[in-house]
Amino acid sequence: MDLLAAMRLFTTAVDAGSFSEAGRRLGLTPSSVSRQIGGLESHLSARLLHRTTRRLALTEAGRLFDRRARHILAEAADATRAVAELDATPRGTLKVNLPVAFGTLQIAPLLPRFLAETPGVDLDLTFSDEFVDVIDGGYDVVLRIGALKDSSLIARKLADNRRIIYGAPAYLARHGAPERPEDLADHQCLLFKYQPGEAQVWRLSRPEGMVEVAVSGPIRANNSTTLTEAAVQGAGLAMLSTWLVGSHVREGRLVPLFTEYQTTPTGAQSGIFAVYPPTRQAAPKVRAFIDFLGRHIPNPPPWEADALPG
Repeated sequence: MDLLAAMRLFTTAVDAGSFSEAGRRLGLTPSSVSRQIGGLESHLSARLLHRTTRRLALTEAGRLFDRRARHILAEAADATRAVAELDATPRGTLKVNLPVAFGTLQIAPLLPRFLAETPGVDLDLTFSDEFVDVIDGGYDVVLRIGALKDSSLIARKLADNRRIIYGAPAYLARHGAPERPEDLADHQCLLFKYQPGEAQVWRLSRPEGMVEVAVSGPIRANNSTTLTEAAVQGAGLAMLSTWLVGSHVREGRLVPLFTEYQTTPTGAQSGIFAVYPPTRQAAPKVRAFIDFLGRHIPNPPPWEADALPG
């Protein structure tokens, strides 16, 4: 029995919901589809589908086989594509997932140049701050900021996600600029919401040691753009990524504080990564995109010049 062909037929029948619709999609008669799935069940010595006049329903064995079959079919397609593309010119659709603010501010302006350099590639972009499953989502590359979970995925670090404390001139004029890290405890701080109810501690470190300051303030949000705008309007001090604030600092709307320190909030990690499945590693379009980002996001990254003047 050709198991790959049987898996394709079986998953098509599950998606179609009936043998007649599966047959229409595959160019087979309903009886042929039924006969081949019956042969697969005999081969496996297990019933995979409950058949009714209206629909097909997966048995417990069927659900297990369906899940594993889809994974195997995807791996087989990736293996075929990897061999075909090993020495090929970059081409095809590159499916990329990006964080909303970082992707909009720092990656989107680079994309016309990437497309000019790789004319055989077109881009399918999804901007989202949700944690996505790279493989289940069918992504070629996912850009992630923060901690990476242990997995079989390949990750290339593009840059540090450096954070600095910023305040608007109006806020600093009203409340004064903090002179020591410990003074932050007496200021209105705008906080990123990592975990519900989690106490916020800002850590400021330099070679002489680290200071931890419990901070509080009027706004707690899970969106860094919101906190940036609130800081610009003078609502408080905010610890913000340098890639987010360049224009505000350049035009005088935000002032950096404690730039001699490395600063991190509770629960935060410091990296910006390009993540991709090992099955995509050999694809020329993936290599071209990752290498392009590596060339255009050097160390230190270009956005720090504006975010840390002088």
